[in-house]
Amino acid sequence: MPEQIAIIGAGGFGRETLDVVEALLAAGEPLELLGVVDDQPRDIDLRRLANRGVPYLGSTEQWVPTVSGDEHFIVAIGSPVLRKRMATRLRDAGVRATSLIHPRALVGSQARIGAGVVITSGVQVSTNVTLGDHVHLNPGSIVGHDATLEHFVSVNPGAIVSGNVVVQTGTLLGAGSTVLQGLTIGAGSTVGAAACVTKDVAAGATVKGVPAR
Repeated sequence: MPEQIAIIGAGGFGRETLDVVEALLAAGEPLELLGVVDDQPRDIDLRRLANRGVPYLGSTEQWVPTVSGDEHFIVAIGSPVLRKRMATRLRDAGVRATSLIHPRALVGSQARIGAGVVITSGVQVSTNVTLGDHVHLNPGSIVGHDATLEHFVSVNPGAIVSGNVVVQTGTLLGAGSTVLQGLTIGAGSTVGAAACVTKDVAAGATVKGVPAR
């Protein structure tokens, strides 16, 4: 029986996640796309879903009571804070998370991938990498060998996580940023776009620039 999937979030990353599902379907993966759930969808995003022939399933409050137990969800919301809130709500309602890996992503040996992970096209994940639950790897991002990305981390397009790096829970790495080898990025921190991180980052900090401060 195909795995039934609902995508949570109709915005940009939600539709990029739809691209991952459609690529997996084209590759013959046994999936069934139920549609998209969004609590406050923009009109333009609803039009974009309609143009793709993807059903809008309503808000989570409307969708959850219809779940029979076979459905899985993927939270495609860019903000780590909002993603955690939604994933917790759905988990507590008894809905199970799934993970999606684009066929054109490269995942190395002995990678450990949690629930709710989205790996988009062009991503490179090296050997012995650990990805926690609900990690998002955006197009063209790179995760080096032996790195650990804890739960609810977002790696934006083109960002590079070097080897032996630890990115703690709820961190966002901006587009085109680089984290040098062996560093620790503290929980809930933000690394600005195109920043180069050369030192450990404290929990909750925002750093930017080259070198990042």
